[in-house]
Amino acid sequence: MLRAVVALAAAALVLSGCTAVPGSGSGAVKIALLLPESKTARYESFDRPYFEKRITELGDYEVLYSNADQDAAKQQSQAEAALASGVAVLVLDPVDSAAAVSIVTAANAQGVPVVSYDRLVAGGRLDFYVSFDNERVGVLQGSALIDKLDADGADGGILVLNGSPTDGNAILFKEGAHSVIDGSGYDILAEFDTPDWSPDKAQEWVAGQITQFSGQISGVYAANDGTAGGAIAALKAANVSPLPVVIGQDAELAAIQRIIAGDQYMTIYKAMRAQAELAAEVAVALATGQPVTGETTMKGTPTTLLPIVVVTVDNILDTVVADGLYTVDEICTPEYADACARAGIT
Repeated sequence: MLRAVVALAAAALVLSGCTAVPGSGSGAVKIALLLPESKTARYESFDRPYFEKRITELGDYEVLYSNADQDAAKQQSQAEAALASGVAVLVLDPVDSAAAVSIVTAANAQGVPVVSYDRLVAGGRLDFYVSFDNERVGVLQGSALIDKLDADGADGGILVLNGSPTDGNAILFKEGAHSVIDGSGYDILAEFDTPDWSPDKAQEWVAGQITQFSGQISGVYAANDGTAGGAIAALKAANVSPLPVVIGQDAELAAIQRIIAGDQYMTIYKAMRAQAELAAEVAVALATGQPVTGETTMKGTPTTLLPIVVVTVDNILDTVVADGLYTVDEICTPEYADACARAGIT
């Protein structure tokens, strides 16, 4: 379903803990990829390998990779080390959108172009931004949740599990979701900004809300699949039955399996391959002095925002399977074989 986006996007045109993907020769041009954390499965499972693979396809380039483990100070150090090593371009997904301005400023001072990846850095001179319409992500999540609650005739309230307060995208998800939920007629029982996008912290918070709002929880807005998984773990540990409607984002494999099993209602599938590949192509263009253009601009930065799709049990085959994100065998492990058969996913 989103497979064609890759072709369209291509046409748009201390290193402590850091690993490198070498180019074909010793004189390979260095490009830094700085990702924010690993608790969200997409970064190590998709963004990094898609980016590295595309870079190696484009020529004699070396990827200097770092993951900040949700530590803004660590990401600052990784960026400084990358700049000291002579990278030609920084591709930066910031832990903290405001704190990362200092990284961009340092790169600007050295004449190193910066691609803001997935999360928009809050300042500095950026050369390109590739992401998704993140407020619309929240709108789609909120709409899916409310539509399902209406269809079920629910009469309880909603727990709202937002993302990390230091993530600019989390703020946009939150705004989009509230634009739907606030006028829906369903009460927000409680709301939580999940530090570091931590599933464990989400689980702990939801466990407390189950005690306080026993029998009143009809839905859970979870900003991503990791926090959704934490919420579901808390609900199951408390023997809540039936489970409330739980929604997420990122189309993680575990979330797809929870959707098939009936534990999670929906997720958002984003064109992560197209995003990573476009970022790689833009980075190479910038490294070689070529101009880059986006489909739009955000805060004066050339920008491309890629497609997003709501995924429920009804369209798993047409989305994440059709696009090659997962195979049926990867989804339908023995634990989920019966549920897959019931859902017609074979």
